[in-house]
Amino acid sequence: VELRRRTLELAQVLLAVGIDPDRSTLFVQSHVPEHAELSWILECTAAFGELRRMTQFKDKSDGADFVSAGLFTYPALMAADILLYDTDEVPVGDDQRQHVELARDLAIRFNHRYGDTFVVPKATFPAAGARVMDLQHPDKKMSKSLDSPQGTILVLEDLDAVAKKIKRAVTDTETEVRYDPDAKPGVSNLLSILGACTGRPPADAAEGFTRYGDLKAATAEAVVEVLRPVQARYAELAADPEGTAAILAKGAEKARDVAGPVLARARENLGLLPRA
Repeated sequence: VELRRRTLELAQVLLAVGIDPDRSTLFVQSHVPEHAELSWILECTAAFGELRRMTQFKDKSDGADFVSAGLFTYPALMAADILLYDTDEVPVGDDQRQHVELARDLAIRFNHRYGDTFVVPKATFPAAGARVMDLQHPDKKMSKSLDSPQGTILVLEDLDAVAKKIKRAVTDTETEVRYDPDAKPGVSNLLSILGACTGRPPADAAEGFTRYGDLKAATAEAVVEVLRPVQARYAELAADPEGTAAILAKGAEKARDVAGPVLARARENLGLLPRA
């Protein structure tokens, strides 16, 4: 029940932030079985060493008592998510760079072994906000899985709480406001967030600020104003769960229309016996 609730909630958040289902295909991955089938094919294309070197696998498995095999093979599923749709460009955050690189490597390897099958994608990154860091630990990326509630901003949380978190963000003992991720990670993180909210490169977002307090206040205001209409739209969508379910069902049909032929092409080139 919890998984179903959160899946619907995430779909509503994506719609609330501006995904237009008439222009973009929004669906639940498990509603398109082609993803799971191509994932297995790509697992057989990937090398053990490639999957073992994935940074997120190493970070999440380090010291864990139980490490799911799904965590190890998950990058192959991500590659399937990309390659099933003849994707040219993949807009991602900087932390996903390695996963897109793996998708590229698997596409090139499969094409070399079995003939031209997949489009080789490339990653694209936003000018600001490509990697948002934890407000309290600016050496670590902001993540809902990290036990740092004061360092993480959630899309649907109380806006006053959001502003307080930003105003309490860790900076440094200097006073100069400049974008320098190595020397000033906390300040640079705030500038990156401010730039993403106002459509400016982080270095330009620093202009006019001479005090950290003013930077924090401006960043808090910018984030709150971005989230306010998103939360209002989310409330409308949450009141109509059947409407969201209908959008997801239509999206799954559209996705299968694209993914099906790509998977069929991979099966054919691989040499699998055709279905009767």
